[in-house]
Amino acid sequence: MKRLLCTLCLLCPLVGFAQNDVTLPNVTLEMETSTNASFIENDLDEMIFKMNRVRLGFNGDLGDNLSYHFRTTFHKPYDKFTGDNISKAVELAKVMYTPSEKWDFAAGKMFVVHGGYENYVNVLLVREFTDFNNNIEVYKTGVQGTYHKSDDHHFTFQVVNNRSVSHHELFGYMLPDGIQAAKVPFLATFNWDGYFADKTVRLLYSASASQVAQGKYMYYITAGNIYEKGPVLAYFDVMYTRAQVDKNQRLTSLFGGPVAQNVQYLTLIADFEYQFTPKWNAYVKGAYETANVYKDNGMYKKGHYLTTWNAQACVEWLPFTKEKGLKFYLHYVYKGNQLQDVASMFNAFIPDTQRISLGLTYMIPVL
Repeated sequence: MKRLLCTLCLLCPLVGFAQNDVTLPNVTLEMETSTNASFIENDLDEMIFKMNRVRLGFNGDLGDNLSYHFRTTFHKPYDKFTGDNISKAVELAKVMYTPSEKWDFAAGKMFVVHGGYENYVNVLLVREFTDFNNNIEVYKTGVQGTYHKSDDHHFTFQVVNNRSVSHHELFGYMLPDGIQAAKVPFLATFNWDGYFADKTVRLLYSASASQVAQGKYMYYITAGNIYEKGPVLAYFDVMYTRAQVDKNQRLTSLFGGPVAQNVQYLTLIADFEYQFTPKWNAYVKGAYETANVYKDNGMYKKGHYLTTWNAQACVEWLPFTKEKGLKFYLHYVYKGNQLQDVASMFNAFIPDTQRISLGLTYMIPVL
């Protein structure tokens, strides 16, 4: 509460400035709370109330061509500054310049423009992320430019920091000999956002490359295929990662290190959502993920290590309207993990898990 009050106090001079010079900022408070019953291998592990999200953001114009967007969350540490010299709790802190209808530019801490619907959509709409989206940083400091070819096609090129902590903090586990810190740890992304069929079909595609250590590279290819018309929303996301050093730690963390090399991951997500009435909505979602080593390195032999299944179902009730921002939900998620033969040498075990959540989300316009 103290942090929230302090942040609101910071808005006062901005509001005063806006009243005297430009426009009032748009201020939004977002929250999600739920009670969760978690199961491990069908046995109840814990039932507890949680505040899943609390975020405060404001954005507005500073003139005809200049705008800003700031947002902070109250679930990340404020007292630790990262490599880009800003608290992890600050998700957005950017200024945008729009010289014409065709171009806009941004600088500061921003959203990484990976493709895929699940990566793009507001976090309050996703009850459970896949391992891919849980293990990447989606807010980084850098610059970007967007070319609006038309109302239906937008192209963005972005360069941001690939790490916000030191080289050794980034990996966490023991590094193989010869793995040294990258001197230019940037992540470059090219993104295409395209609409078709009178905007009922949307494609969110991107390709990214970064140097994660000296001479060691990592690549992402991500694609979101979205259909939205009337009460129906459906999407199919494809996300592929290939890395010479396991920066995202999904395979390394299974066995407690050392850091794996020559890894690749594939994630597929399929979702179907239907709004029966203005007040009732439901969706089902499934995800399939794999973790592989494509070339022998140290104790990691070439092969398929892990397959993960993620199944979800959710019913949502909007007691007023979407514009009011209040939503209640009942959500179920099952996550199954299957270690493959090549992983048997580690004697590891990953239990299947389930969770039933009853909760609410509220997007409150403050100003």
